[in-house]
Amino acid sequence: MRIVGVDVWVVTVPLANPFTSSFETKTGNTRTVVRLRTDEGVDGWGETMWGAPVAAIVRSLAPQLIGRSPFELERFHADTTMLPFFHGYLGYAAKAGIDVACWDAIGKATNRPVYELIGGLVRDRVPLTALITRADAGPVPATDLPAALAAHTADVVRDNGFTAVKVKGTSDVDGDVAVLRAIRAALPDVRLRIDPNAAWPVPDTLRVGRALEELDLEYLEDPCVGIEGMATVRSRLRIPLCTNMCVVRFEEFAPAVRAGAVDVIHGDVFKWGGIAANKALAAHCDTFGLGMNLHSGGELGISTAAHLALAASTPALRYAIDSMYYLHADDIVTEPLRLTDAALAVPTGPGLGVTVDEDKLRRYASDA
Repeated sequence: MRIVGVDVWVVTVPLANPFTSSFETKTGNTRTVVRLRTDEGVDGWGETMWGAPVAAIVRSLAPQLIGRSPFELERFHADTTMLPFFHGYLGYAAKAGIDVACWDAIGKATNRPVYELIGGLVRDRVPLTALITRADAGPVPATDLPAALAAHTADVVRDNGFTAVKVKGTSDVDGDVAVLRAIRAALPDVRLRIDPNAAWPVPDTLRVGRALEELDLEYLEDPCVGIEGMATVRSRLRIPLCTNMCVVRFEEFAPAVRAGAVDVIHGDVFKWGGIAANKALAAHCDTFGLGMNLHSGGELGISTAAHLALAASTPALRYAIDSMYYLHADDIVTEPLRLTDAALAVPTGPGLGVTVDEDKLRRYASDA
């Protein structure tokens, strides 16, 4: 089986409600979709982060993919080793889109789901985290925000059965602590996390540390910038620290471990450059006694299926994963994944187990 064609689309799919973090409010997610066509009529689909810049990189790689077998993944990754060096996150994302499309094609060619090819099931349902942002409170006065968000969070947990809640933090450190206090009072048993995306200065993080300790957080994700800042916070607070910002490639793993900077590391098929890289990350985390979770970059059905295959076959992923999937107003697969009891069932069909709705793909595609 050989690759005979590479197609690339950039799609933007709306969210059901705005999503606010410390650096943006967005109403949709833009993704790059890749299709590998083969001489045996098998198509492999991938979907990765960002849009036009990643699409351009994938298109530039297309000529060297023609004539290769999708099974030659080690060769592909070896030949593109320097791509992330020159393109950073964009390079990792481009490699991952192709990587996942290859796995989908391999699974279809062998009539096996991807999770069987990368280790086999250790779980058939993957629990998700409830994602809460300030936009969820609606237009309320600042003084009413904590109570409004706590009420909204309680409704989300009650309606969907979530056992873990992640609050997207802001640069308003004291306001974020007030929100956490209100949510903790409303939900004393939920596993509670906050992610300010490194918007809190180290001194402010330490200043509110006692209040955070009293809230019994499952972990505090990227309160501040960099390995040194995280190490300072971790040395002074009795709260596990998680990162999706200061350890995002293997070159940063050893420095973070030596510095004692983190307790939990977020993997991501599309941010780390493919499925095998995340399997390697899981082995590293197990070896050094660290936890591992999955980051969400706004995955639609194709990339969510890839994350589910990874989570289904990786024992180290013991947390409820981050996923924005359930927040979208639509999808580009024919049978959208259904959130039930705060979890997604792992697709069981060949490859990724999802089928692309090409009408919707065209509807949401741009000209990029």
